[in-house]
Amino acid sequence: VCVCVCVCVCVCSYRRTLADILLAEPSRARTVTNGVGPGGIGRLERRGAPGHIPVPTMFDVTKEKPVPVEMGERTLIQPIEQYGVKVLSIGFFADPDQAIVWRGPMASRALSQLFTDTHWGELDFMLIDLPPGTGDIHLSLVQEVPLTGAVVVSTPQEVALADARKGVGMFRLESVQVPVLGIIENMAYFSPPDAPEKRYDIFGTDGAKRLSASLDVPFLGELPLMQTIREAGDAGRPAMLQGDSPAAAAFRLVLSNLLKQLGKNIE
Repeated sequence: VCVCVCVCVCVCSYRRTLADILLAEPSRARTVTNGVGPGGIGRLERRGAPGHIPVPTMFDVTKEKPVPVEMGERTLIQPIEQYGVKVLSIGFFADPDQAIVWRGPMASRALSQLFTDTHWGELDFMLIDLPPGTGDIHLSLVQEVPLTGAVVVSTPQEVALADARKGVGMFRLESVQVPVLGIIENMAYFSPPDAPEKRYDIFGTDGAKRLSASLDVPFLGELPLMQTIREAGDAGRPAMLQGDSPAAAAFRLVLSNLLKQLGKNIE
């Protein structure tokens, strides 16, 4: 079982330019914050997704609510489970039309509660989806959770790569020192549904790949901009569940490369 914790006040969805994926190791689990937008990849995708309002929608659990569970003398939150993924997001506790406006300390306390006041059980991986940037939430996570590593996700254009470079720099700070497992290029190219053999590099070509080389960070692969991925998110069925489709294949390749960085093989 893997879990996705979505802790940010405004977690971006699939179209974001930067998402920080962190891997922590609570007991025997590996925790991954996933900038892979909606979900992760392969088995990781079935266990992870981005936060706030998108999470319930993309996992088709909009009518579900986390419930309290008694564990000894403590009352903990029981996360929602779908597709073998335990999911918890601020989006489960807020009205869809409600804007959550929190200052850094309040957001950091909410983050802490999602770890300490939740009954996660036995996990293989924990994926934590963070917002773009290098703010309070990121620093609080580094201080409170033993992280296995971080993955940075960026689109190929220079404007996005500038933020990705800063993200890698933050994890490499002497006061942070979180291993960067790699960079993923999101929306690397567009393939129209009526001509899937064609490729249009709308946001540029190989931007994240070049950044990986310049920073001496593994390049984990590229994810296309495809209509089927958007449709899967809207329908609440992760793209990885599309079988042998091009979208699923792209996610599976990125997953395989990420697992290699963790010393594991894809099943």
